[in-house]
Amino acid sequence: MKLFNELPLSQSIQVNLNRNCFTKPTPVQAQAIPPALTGADVIATAQTGTGKTLAFLLPILERLLKGSDSERRTASVAPVRALVLSPTRELAIQISEAFMKLSANTGLRAAVVVGGVGEQTQLSAIRRGAQLVIATPGRLEDFLDRGLVTLKAVEILVLDEADRMLDMGFLPAIERILRALPKERQSLFFSATMTKEIERLIARHSKDPVRIFVDGLNRTPPDEIDLHVYEVEDHMKLGLLRHMLGENEGSFLVFARTKHGTDRLAKRLSRLGLPAVAMHGDRTQNQRNQALAGFRDGRYRILVATDVAARGIHIDSVAHVVNYDLPQAPTDFIHRVGRTGRAGQRGAASTFSMKSERGEVRRIELECKVLLERRKIAAEIVQEASELAKTEILRDSAAPNKHVHRSFSGSRDKQDLGTRPARGRRRN
Repeated sequence: MKLFNELPLSQSIQVNLNRNCFTKPTPVQAQAIPPALTGADVIATAQTGTGKTLAFLLPILERLLKGSDSERRTASVAPVRALVLSPTRELAIQISEAFMKLSANTGLRAAVVVGGVGEQTQLSAIRRGAQLVIATPGRLEDFLDRGLVTLKAVEILVLDEADRMLDMGFLPAIERILRALPKERQSLFFSATMTKEIERLIARHSKDPVRIFVDGLNRTPPDEIDLHVYEVEDHMKLGLLRHMLGENEGSFLVFARTKHGTDRLAKRLSRLGLPAVAMHGDRTQNQRNQALAGFRDGRYRILVATDVAARGIHIDSVAHVVNYDLPQAPTDFIHRVGRTGRAGQRGAASTFSMKSERGEVRRIELECKVLLERRKIAAEIVQEASELAKTEILRDSAAPNKHVHRSFSGSRDKQDLGTRPARGRRRN
């Protein structure tokens, strides 16, 4: 399959594909869509940003359209027939936006079920006849526990970014949700990596799946992204980042490891007159939407984010990615740097690494099959960074009645990855 018009899709879907300039499928789309259209279970391993959303939305749309006429004749409200589970609110909303474009003039409806926003609006969308529910595991599990939704008519299930959902500790919630679905259904699993835990999940909830592996998961094309690393101690990072912002044009997406570190860095940059905003899992949905919108339209030049908050977000104009803190896993490095160098633009990705982290940098290079150019920091920049560090330490020490870290040696707060919110109070 080289073109979308070669697929046996309904005329309305073909029209919407053409209207949105979708003509040639990406490799994961070309491999995953044909078997999914036949009703087969599909397991696709492909990097974030390769077009997985379209790869599962087209089979969902085709299946929903085939049953929509009979539903209207036999039921006053269409039941939920398709379910997409997503790790974050932002990704769920983006999937919904893509669905709206592809389902225009079909009469199909989708409901987004996520934490951080009012539940009544979401429940109303389902009760008005949404055939597709796009949800984060925490909020959907809560609805199921309270008997507010039923998934007994679901025919097709999608787990998008399965590895990230398991990293976030949502396996128990996912298992409970899947037990609420009919056993006879189609299951589509999409993941950037394939761990043993994911393999076990797939074995429990799929039947003779078609396996797809899109090569090049761990490769970053050198002609698209300049990769380099600075060896810099923690207290000097802010000064180096400030210098880079002064020397380079364009937007900066800066990754910190923890929620507290993300907030702290954004505040410090703002105090220096550098427009910055933070985005992480403890922000409300409205705050996260505003942060992302402000970054996209240029009101904020710098977006400081955790891996969880930024996973699945597509921003085509990021000029520079900065790994202010090293990622927890080498695969996260690829997801981070993949935010730049998009849409045919050249990008740059800088990594800050302390001397004690040399081993972690080498591990990233080996596992991700990349080579980071070692760059030295000029003496005058070291001096500027040192002076700024002293100023920040004095400011923190003088701050009254505030919990501050007395050094820059690392945050002790709960990390944004690998944690699971308390039952009944999940933040997706």
